[in-house]
Amino acid sequence: MLEMAGRMGVLGTETAFEVLARANALAAQGRSIINLGIGQPDFPTPPHIVEAGRKALADGHHGYTPANGIPSLRAAVAVDLWRRHKVEVSPDQVLVVPGGKVTMFFAIMMFGEPGVEILYPNPGFPIYESVIKFSGATPVPVPLHESKGFSFSAEEVLEKITPKTRLLIINSPANPTGGVVPRAELDRLVAGLEKNPHVAVMSDEIYGEILYDGAEHVSLLSYPSIREQVILLDGWSKTYAMTGWRMGYGVWPKALFPHAERLAINCHSCVNAATQWAGIAALEGPREPVERMVKAFAERREVIVAALNSLPGVRCVQPGGAFYAFPNISGTGYSARDLQSELLDKVGVATIAGTSFGAFGEDYLRFSYASSVEAISEAIERIRQLLGNLPRKN
Repeated sequence: MLEMAGRMGVLGTETAFEVLARANALAAQGRSIINLGIGQPDFPTPPHIVEAGRKALADGHHGYTPANGIPSLRAAVAVDLWRRHKVEVSPDQVLVVPGGKVTMFFAIMMFGEPGVEILYPNPGFPIYESVIKFSGATPVPVPLHESKGFSFSAEEVLEKITPKTRLLIINSPANPTGGVVPRAELDRLVAGLEKNPHVAVMSDEIYGEILYDGAEHVSLLSYPSIREQVILLDGWSKTYAMTGWRMGYGVWPKALFPHAERLAINCHSCVNAATQWAGIAALEGPREPVERMVKAFAERREVIVAALNSLPGVRCVQPGGAFYAFPNISGTGYSARDLQSELLDKVGVATIAGTSFGAFGEDYLRFSYASSVEAISEAIERIRQLLGNLPRKN
């Protein structure tokens, strides 16, 4: 019998893909399934980006590229960060990688080992906790509070920092909650981090351009006092509807960059060449496709939040960013996992239980509104039927 390393037993998964597989299996059986589970824009990649990728292939960009990404792409990232945040970033500190997860994996494995503590948001993207455990480090959850629009309390975060803390992970706008951390809360957090120079911070800002109601996305790169502690995670998947292209980037402190680049060389060599040219077209091309997608998400957000709040036993705060609603379903009498199963099996609506995003996600479900208004409205009516016709659980 083959014997694997013990750490394989602690590696988790991303439930959204499991639910997607189950939903697809039911659909293949002829069931009518509305999938509000997967976090993927339902828009195609804008045509000018697709054309740039096609042209790159036609022009012969078929070989290896530098491990950190082609120079023109890294320069375009630096220009884009100045456009959005008015921060100067050297292209030499940009590491282009195949998807956003790679930056978080590198950062956690770089700092995580037995005896170390890593702080992460809970409820939060499930891969954070999974990889922290895989590294051997102790995951320390930072609660996100519904009463604060699913922001954290800076004071609460800072109280959790110990001499064993090596890395803090924050995510704003957030998956699964849609929460956006206010500038004042970040100011308080940064003031505390200045006194803890032994703590690195990985700031996951992949949803940074998907905002509503004038919500402000403040990048941690905009705080000069902690620049050498901050690892920025960002990419193309959400903003440009490029999930399947598999490309993201990290901006690393100078002292950490060589180590991250060495991990890249050991792991994947480089990112697909043609995809990198498409990435340049995304950053340098028209903003109208992005603005159109965000406008559509904003309209869907209004529909889904109002509809969820109309359901018996359900309440939902207004998300400030991303494309997720995270309603509290405690009033229905169902656990998060039970309601997820009932919705898919009984009425064909795919959602994700809040517990898939950490223990603090109990009593919540995640809905992705990266779907049409018609699909959202039909899903809500199916849920209303379920909540009205099935007995409550104690």
